Parts: sequence; C-alpha cells; structure tokens
Amino acid sequence: MSELRDAGILVKMAHQGFINAGIDASAIYERCGITRRHIEDPQIRTPHDAQTIFWQACEEVTNDPCIGLHLGQHIPVFRGQVIEYLFLSSPNFEEGLNRALNYQRLLSDAVDARVERDGDRCIFTINATSHSIKPLRHLIDCMLLGVMRFFSHLTQDNFQPLSVSVSHSGAENSEEYSKVFGCPVIFNSRENAIEFSANILHFPSQHAEPELMKAHEQVALEQIARLEKQDIIVDVNRVIGELLDSGEVSLESVSERLDMTARSLRSRLSDAGTSFNNLLANYRCNLAKQLLARTDESIDEIVYLTGFSEPSTFYRAFKRWTDMTPIEYRKSKKHCYKKLSTV
Repeated sequence: MSELRDAGILVKMAHQGFINAGIDASAIYERCGITRRHIEDPQIRTPHDAQTIFWQACEEVTNDPCIGLHLGQHIPVFRGQVIEYLFLSSPNFEEGLNRALNYQRLLSDAVDARVERDGDRCIFTINATSHSIKPLRHLIDCMLLGVMRFFSHLTQDNFQPLSVSVSHSGAENSEEYSKVFGCPVIFNSRENAIEFSANILHFPSQHAEPELMKAHEQVALEQIARLEKQDIIVDVNRVIGELLDSGEVSLESVSERLDMTARSLRSRLSDAGTSFNNLLANYRCNLAKQLLARTDESIDEIVYLTGFSEPSTFYRAFKRWTDMTPIEYRKSKKHCYKKLSTV
C-alpha cells in the first residue's frame, strides 16, 4: 500500500493561518522540518504521518490546548482549486458536493469524507481511510471548521450547522467549541461529523455552467491520474528506506518487494518521469544531508546508513550531489544554525 499523503495546499493554508493569527511559526517549522518549498510548491505532497509531529509542535509552541480549533478560525477559506471549481460550476450544492467527493484524494489519501441524507437532515462525515490511522484532535477540529467555512462560502453564508460531532474528548472546553462552531458539539462520538439541514442541498450555484463543469472534471481526472503515477515513486522510496542499510538495494530487490517484475517497475517509473537510479541517488543524497545537518553521527556511520560500501564512494557521490564534501556541508549547516540561534 502506498504511503498516505496530504496535498501541499494544506501546508500553505496553515502557514497563512499562522500569519493571520499573528503566530510566529518558525519554531514549529523547525521541529517538523517544514521548509519554504513545502509552503510554496503546489505539487508537493507530505506524509500524513507528519501530522502528528506538526500538531504536537503547534500545541507545545503556542501553549494552546485548542490550537486546531483556533487555527481553523484563521486559515483562509479553501479557494482557487479544482474542487472549488467543481462546486461552483455544478447546478446546485448537492451535485457539487457529490462531484467533489469523487476527487477528495486531491486533498488527502488519509481522509474519507461522505455525505448521507436522513429525512430532512444530512450528515457529512470525515474519517480516516485506514483503521491504523490514529485520530488527531487538533486536525479533526481544524478540518471540520475548514469544511464548514468552505460550505458557507459556497452557499453565500446560507450554510448553518445543526450540530458537530467529534471523536475526541474535549468536553472541558465545551463552551469554547460551541462558540467557535456556532452550534452544539458532541464529544466522544463514533465519527467526526457535521449535521445540517437538507434544504441547503438545493441551493443553486450562480456560476453553474455545464461546459465549464465538464472541463473542471477533466482537470480533476488528469490530476488524479498524475497522483496515481506518482504512487509508484512513493512505494519505491519506502522500500529503498527499508533495504538501504542491508546494502541490497537494486532494481531487482525493490521490484521483488513490490511484487512485480523489474521490467514492469522500470516501465512505471518511466511513465512517472523518473528512473530507479535517480530515485536511489535522491534518497541517499537527502538522507545524507539530513544526517550531516541534524545529527552528530560519524561520517563512517553515515556511509553505512546511506548504503555505501566504501567511504571513498560516498565522498565522490556527495561531492557530485552538492559540490561540497560531507565535512564542508556539515560545517556550513552548523554555522547556519548557530547564526539563527543568535538572532
């Protein structure tokens, strides 16, 4: 199974939320390894596992036990993406919602959103795609609030929640939750959900246009296809990490782990615009740079951890990757961190 990942737009929105809330997030970013590229690159996708580290850092740095709830108030409304365009070009809110749910993977592999109608009310649920994913209180709060604000934007402020349910226990802050969500909040629920009146389903879109809707759906399909091609890159990187210290990293050993032939793996990587040798070199390079910059591991140990058999081979490869020796690179990074700590 491919590693579950989230769209980079979510990092960018959180960054804007910090700015809007007047929060200096530099300490949070440093703990999580978030760089300018994570904030600015629209194509990047981040491991969903990193959410745990991110939200833990958010709570510790801000000393706010409800940081997900409060950051959600400041994150900008989700706009300018194909999912919004699918909503707006559909005839009404119901059709836009059902259409957008078909492409929710564009936002995250780890979240499964659904809507069910029960008489005169609807329940919109947001749950994990896998039972192995531990629900994160702050992420749940932020997502639910983000969805409500997005729905309000799409319906010209006519969307009103009847209640919100969360799977975590936050009853000690129940008044704050009710104030922020603007409705009763049910804690320790089986699902994370927003209950709302079914009347809003018929709310018409002022931008409904059949031809635009088809064009937007085609764009969404192309983006999903691109993600599916990238899945193999994620899988290969995962297996490289598992095999690296064994010294048995090759196209054949990786393809065997992925239960496919070496020829098939080579072809799929080519379709994704890369090759096995490029992925292996990039993985080793990034791992070496992280170990040199963030640890005090000896060079000999880093040689072993990056899967090289000889230090001389590692030195030549690192010089080719960075135009610096490993020692020069480590010194440059230590110098940068020292300067930052004195600012």
